[in-house]
Amino acid sequence: MGKVVMYSSVSVDGFVADENDQPGPLFDWLSSGDVPLDESGELKVSQTSYDYTRTYWDQIGVTIVGRHVFDLTDGWGGKPPSGIDHVVVVSHRPMPEGWAPEAPFHFVDGVEAAVAKAQELAGDRMVEVAAGDVGGQVLAAGLIDEVRMDVVPVVFGSGKRYFGSVHAQHLLDDPDVVIQGNRVLHLRYRVRR
Repeated sequence: MGKVVMYSSVSVDGFVADENDQPGPLFDWLSSGDVPLDESGELKVSQTSYDYTRTYWDQIGVTIVGRHVFDLTDGWGGKPPSGIDHVVVVSHRPMPEGWAPEAPFHFVDGVEAAVAKAQELAGDRMVEVAAGDVGGQVLAAGLIDEVRMDVVPVVFGSGKRYFGSVHAQHLLDDPDVVIQGNRVLHLRYRVRR
């Protein structure tokens, strides 16, 4: 099975969005360069960020998100983002009424079930878990192998925390990747077991 990775862009003070669920400048690095990151041509990053991010995106088979993110994005219109094959949505509610059942979105109740379903769908590819409340719950359950952050030079002061509502200590190894891009610092940590 592939690794389970918690990921998001994050402010220097540890937030993935402000109090109103707005990312503010957290994704500005995705348009601060001249190298297209995907076929849309809308995302352009530095060569350094491209080399790191494109390689990572190409390894992802499934992304796990919470129902809140699913609702905020309107389920990406039924098409998983960034060329990902499947999205697993952690929700106590069923899929929305009128949602296309053939869309590659899978609704499960609980983070353990989400990781199990994602690993089944991903095979040996990577499972990405969106940072925030669901990511924090997966970390607390001991199911995260690696933490990846794209740290953006902004201080929010308050908002939605990268690790959600995690209240226990979790040790990470020293970062094994530290890459400086334009307006972003890419970091990768292995989770100690």
